[in-house]
Parts: sequence; structure tokens; C-alpha cells
Amino acid sequence: MEMEVSRPLSLRCSVQKYDWGKLGKDSKVARLFSRNSEAEIEPERPYAEFWMGTHESGPSFLVRGESGSPDSKPVSLRKWILDNPGYLGEKVVHRWGSELPFLFKVLSVAKALSIQAHPDKELARVLHRMQPSIYKDPNQKPEMAIALTDFRALCGFVSIELLKDVLAGVPEIVELVGDEDASKVLNIKEQDGYMEVKSILRSIFTKVISASKEAVSELLSKLKCRLNEEHKIRMLTEKEQLVLLLEKQYPADVGVISVFFFNYVKLSPGEALYIGANEPHAYISGDCIECMATSDNVVRAGLTPKYRDVQTLCSMLTYKQGFPEILRGTPLNHYISRYTPPFDEFEVDHCLLPPQESVVFPAIPGPSIFVVVDGEGRMRMGSAIDEEMVAEGHVYFVPAHSEIALTAAPAGPLQLYRAGVNSRVL
Repeated sequence: MEMEVSRPLSLRCSVQKYDWGKLGKDSKVARLFSRNSEAEIEPERPYAEFWMGTHESGPSFLVRGESGSPDSKPVSLRKWILDNPGYLGEKVVHRWGSELPFLFKVLSVAKALSIQAHPDKELARVLHRMQPSIYKDPNQKPEMAIALTDFRALCGFVSIELLKDVLAGVPEIVELVGDEDASKVLNIKEQDGYMEVKSILRSIFTKVISASKEAVSELLSKLKCRLNEEHKIRMLTEKEQLVLLLEKQYPADVGVISVFFFNYVKLSPGEALYIGANEPHAYISGDCIECMATSDNVVRAGLTPKYRDVQTLCSMLTYKQGFPEILRGTPLNHYISRYTPPFDEFEVDHCLLPPQESVVFPAIPGPSIFVVVDGEGRMRMGSAIDEEMVAEGHVYFVPAHSEIALTAAPAGPLQLYRAGVNSRVL
């Protein structure tokens, strides 16, 4: 039997302390987690990801008292949804069952994440069946990152023109792939078909990423020496500067060389990047809001001490080329902008509310998760009289068909993000 919900459900959320996270109070993730859980921030620990949702690797729990009797042990949001699937809305239950289809996160990145891709649904099922300890679920994981600060990432393969420049200007890569393959790239014509170009790109990328440790180590030290010498007489390109930075973070790692193959994306606060299945990417630095399908499947091939599945990665990539689309949010009203990626599982709204102003999120036929990232104010659900005081670090689950009214406090603006199922499927 479903319980009656008359206000947003307050959540206690999980933190991931991966070693690439920002340290202590420098980390937005640490500050949000500390406010959310009342835990002390450990100054020397990295705080990488704040997870809001139902994935078992980082579950959220209803705050004590939300789930019935005050002394009951905490109930996970996943368990609560399984017991009360109606609150997801009919369309979501029909499509995804009694599961929240998205996972919401905040990331604080001090050091580059691995070069990786996320499998599509079909490949995810196979990988999960064959290696369940590495690939933890059978789901696809399209994702979107919205920059909170200046945010740096690698994403997708550069165009053929830029790839030709790489082979003309980075002799170390030519040494690794051989003259024959290098000249194939240099001789690609505009009229050559996608499949032909894909097969050449796949061949040289696979050669680079599969090279022996010894070859990589030797070529990286050559590359480093050459760039340090050339720096005395010219400005290094942004990509060359990035290569030297990543080499410090991950010495003798093949991922450093492979940087030349990828687009270097620099997002300003409020800009967003979305990444489909089987597309290579790596986040480099900065803080962001991230939303994805509920999955934690990652196929890695570089910039990591973790397990690398080079063969799977090279065979799964689409090898599409060109710069990724940058989303800047579509205004819904004065205070709310919406980021809509081409994925059914999620969309994200950003709300920046000036002091003492109010705004209403209309009722929608699907569930939402709200996270307050700055400021404080008041929140009311539907026609309820009770208001919740909301502040930085507060996270709420809002059932389908629930209107939410917000008012910012007099002291300063209130800033929050809402994740929900993509409106086009509702």
C-alpha cells in the first residue's frame, strides 16, 4: 500500500572519495556532503562525487522519520520507490518498471579521470554477464555534465583535418603507428566515406592505445624533452600544455599520448556537454553537475591505475569525428533554464533565484531530484501549508504530479538543480 506524501522527501546522500577528487574544503562535493550528512570534512581526503539516486554503489536514504516511525532504521530511496512505484508516474513505470531511470551527481575534479567510454545497452548486458565484478549492472550510461566552475574535458575524436595536423606535428605518434598508417591518414580525401575513415582511425588509435609499456615510456620521454625544448622558442599549444600536465599526473601512461586524438573542450559555468554510449571522453578539471542513466559501467583504456579493457574499448567506439555540441540551457522563465540531452532517461533544470523572489516548478508526470548548491530559502509542495527550509546541501525526492514553489531568503540568491526524466517521454 502506498503511503501519502504531502511534502518533498528529504534525502541523505552518498559520497565517493576517489583519488582524483579535490581535497577537503576545496571540494564542492565535500561541502555539499558535509551539509547533507552533518559529517566533518577531512582536510586531507579527496572528495570526488556526491551521488543522489538509487544506484547500489552510492544509495540515497530517506531522512529518519520520513519513512514512518522515528526509530525505524533508514530506508533507501530505492526500497521506498519499490514499495511506492506510483510516485514515479505511470509513464515512467511503464517504461522502466519500479526503478528511477537517472542518477544525479556533483563532481569535483582535481586530477584527470581515465580515458573511458560507457557501453550501450546491448554491450552492457554482455559485459555484466561476463565480468559482473567489473561491470556492475546491465545498463547503458549516457551522461551530461553542466559546468559549475570552468570545466575541462576531452570528448570525441578530432576532425580529419586536425588529425592530419597531429600526424604532421607529433613525430612520436608517427613512430608508434608506423609510416604506412600515418600516410593513410594524410591521404584521406574529403570524398572518402565514413566507414573508410573510421577503419583507418580505428586502426591507428588501436595501435597507439595497445602499445607496449616500454614503447610508451620511451616515446613519452622523447615527447616531453622535445616539448620542453620547443617551449624555449615558442608558445606551446593548449593540447601540448595539457599533455605535459597529464604526464605529471600519470607518468608513462599511454593515455597521455592519446590526448592528441581527442577534442579538448573548455566549458564556462552554465555550459554543458553530453556524451552518448560508446564515445571516448575524460574529465580533466573543475566542478560540475552530472546526470546519467542509472549505471556505473565504465570501460577504461588510459590515464588510470585501474583495470583497462583496451580491446573492448577499441572495438566499441563509434569513431565519430568532430567537436561535440555544447548546450547552454533553454530559458523556461526568468529564473529556470533547461538542459535537454538527446537521451530519454533524463533532463536537468537550473534555477537561480534572486533574494526574496519566488518561482514555481509546475507538476510533471515524472519524478524529480532537487539539490540546493548555494544559498537558502523555502520550499512548498502543491497546496500544502507546510514549508521546508532549504539550504546548500539539501537534497529532495519529489514525486510525479507534484508542483514545487520556491522562495529565496533575503540574504542572497538561491541556486539549485533539478534532475528528471526527459520531458519528451512524459
